[in-house]
Amino acid sequence: MKNILIVLLGPTGVGKTDLSIDLAVHFRCDIISADSRQFYREMNIGTAVPSPDQLSRVKHHFIGFLSVKDYYSASLYERDVLRLLPSLFARNPLVLMTGGSGLYIDAVCRGIDDIPDTDQAIRRKYVQKYREEGIESLRMLLRMLDPVYYEKVDLKNPRRIIRALEICESTGRPYSAFLTKKEQPRNFEVIRIGINRPREELFGRINRRVDEMIAAGLEDEAERLYSLRGINALNSVGYTELFEYFSSRITREQAIGLIKRNSRRYAKRQLTWWNRDREIAWFGADEKNRITEYLSNKINSLSE
Repeated sequence: MKNILIVLLGPTGVGKTDLSIDLAVHFRCDIISADSRQFYREMNIGTAVPSPDQLSRVKHHFIGFLSVKDYYSASLYERDVLRLLPSLFARNPLVLMTGGSGLYIDAVCRGIDDIPDTDQAIRRKYVQKYREEGIESLRMLLRMLDPVYYEKVDLKNPRRIIRALEICESTGRPYSAFLTKKEQPRNFEVIRIGINRPREELFGRINRRVDEMIAAGLEDEAERLYSLRGINALNSVGYTELFEYFSSRITREQAIGLIKRNSRRYAKRQLTWWNRDREIAWFGADEKNRITEYLSNKINSLSE
């Protein structure tokens, strides 16, 4: 049987965790998390890390293995997952990857451009610039240093802009010069499946989940991290809004409302990212039997 990586993706709040565990139990395989914020051990509530009971049912990898103070990237994730997969495939030719971080999923499935490491002092400088001057100053600088990437990047995403600026400064070359998008060969097959729900239902689930996170102690978790708020990992929905509340810029009610709104917007961006990928087979989030049957047929087909 060929080695096969099953990728289960979908927008935030859609129900990936429960389904991924059911599928992993069915196929008796491990789970690799592709949720880039679940990598950090200090961010449990706000990133909807699986519960201890869920983690006990199936072996998970890449959850809580970093500190928010650690530097990590999609290219490092690609390297680490590719190093891990041979040992997992040696036990079972099937491995399940699940998450909502499209860039990280693509890095493992297709490869990512070979972008050089940078001096962390340069990153800190741009993070500080963002904190003191706001995102517009970063946009202006990027437009001057790399107008090609400026036309492509999400100008509302400070992480992407800061990454480009640090590469520009570290290498003396535009960040766009490194983006060749050349797909890398893999020695395993990939089956991509996506799950979704009607928009009103999905947004309702997202709103309820935010309320559940607040009830579970998200405020306390964010308050413990407030002194580290300039760190890139904490520039995440659920934390930045509460940091604004702690800084007395908005009310608690406004912060919670913004977390819900920004989570819904994030879900829409995730779906926009994946809509360009014609290799994803889409299902309703509650169609477990159909998904299991589809995967079984695909696995048999690839193994013939």
